[in-house]
Amino acid sequence: MLELVILSVGVVVCMGVILGLGIGFTAKIFTIQQDHRIELVTDALPGVNCGGCGYAGCADFAKALVAGKEEVSSCPVCSAADCCAVADILGLKVDENTIKNIAVVLCGGDRANAKQDVEYNGVNDCKSAVLVAGGAKGCKFGCLGLGSCAAACPFNAIEITSEGLAVIHADLCVGCAKCITTCPKKIIKMVPENVKLHVFCSSTEKGIDKKKVCSVSCIGCRKCVKKAEPNQMLINGFLVQVNYDLPPSQNLVEIAECPTGCLRLSD
Repeated sequence: MLELVILSVGVVVCMGVILGLGIGFTAKIFTIQQDHRIELVTDALPGVNCGGCGYAGCADFAKALVAGKEEVSSCPVCSAADCCAVADILGLKVDENTIKNIAVVLCGGDRANAKQDVEYNGVNDCKSAVLVAGGAKGCKFGCLGLGSCAAACPFNAIEITSEGLAVIHADLCVGCAKCITTCPKKIIKMVPENVKLHVFCSSTEKGIDKKKVCSVSCIGCRKCVKKAEPNQMLINGFLVQVNYDLPPSQNLVEIAECPTGCLRLSD
């Protein structure tokens, strides 16, 4: 009986040793060696995991950078110093003069200037409010001011004013674009941070119809188009827009004398 027990224990021990060696050998054969630069790049990135680059987080973006699938500039949060640090790790060169894009809410119709069609008493959220006849405002392109964009911003760059209008603070915005996908009215646009002149209106409807619901809307008079250089201002239906690829100078505000004041500089 004792011999049988010893034999059984010996067999179990031998099987354990063989199995362990097999697992170790297999792991060594099939182990994927991770590029050590991934960890270095991850540490060099801002680490906010905002998703603005299109990846789940900085670690995934770092893997894409090391694999050559993305460029450092694809990270909207990276400062010039961050970009240079990542580029040094990967042996790349970056343009230190690249202009960052930030978000701007192209609407000036707060409660003092825009007509409210209905009194909304539902969930304090733009996405919910827009389901009720498109929202409370008479202008279907108007900012609802209930803060869905502010709640989505991981950098506290968006303020909802006392008059119910979303305002993005350029000094805090990093350009992650989360607010753009959150806004149900689609009136937030990414623009070069060095451009301060905007048409704070997004309605393409006729000027006479816009004036009925908002006193600061673009009525399509084209005074700014005539005073600007060719192609600096674009026309979309009855809406004039800044050509952000060829922006006009800031003094166009005084020169054009916009009758409704929708052409103005950002705060």
